[in-house]
Amino acid sequence: MKKILFLGYKSKDTILINFLKKKNFSLKVHGQKPLTLKNAKNYDIIISFGYSKILKSDILENISRPPINLHISYLPYNKGAHPNFWSFIDKTPKGVSIHEIDKGIDDGRIIVRKKVKFKINNNLTFKNTYKRLVFEVENLFIRNFKKIINKNYQYIRVNSKGSFHKKKDLPKDLLTWDVPINNYLKKSN
Repeated sequence: MKKILFLGYKSKDTILINFLKKKNFSLKVHGQKPLTLKNAKNYDIIISFGYSKILKSDILENISRPPINLHISYLPYNKGAHPNFWSFIDKTPKGVSIHEIDKGIDDGRIIVRKKVKFKINNNLTFKNTYKRLVFEVENLFIRNFKKIINKNYQYIRVNSKGSFHKKKDLPKDLLTWDVPINNYLKKSN
């Protein structure tokens, strides 16, 4: 039985924890606590979804395989913080990706990704597009979990450097994620 360490979201935040439990994996939910090498070495696979910390080099270099990250952007676009927001501001492809974690931020080899289209209207907010992207990445994981867990996949090659944003890049005038995207884009132009 494979031992899985799940970093980031808890079961109230994602359907993936219960999905993995039903598959009879030995699963430990770590939440947002800092990860140590001692903890990491006890698992066959580490899955990161909504984890706000960067994994240290000593962990990445001393575990049996790269951890897996679920990211709500169409990598290599919008690496880093607030990828959903930046996909609308920078007019980059919107989507979700699952990739291996390496020393860079959202820079590891891409396992699987999916473009997601949104119809911009007066009701579309950053908050409801975020919820849709979480739904899409969860389902992308569920559809591909056997090959991800068994490391039976081909990497996706990309020809673009993409884009990257830090938390501090978020504009100060964005006061809520409930703002209609249409209104925000008109105001910021």
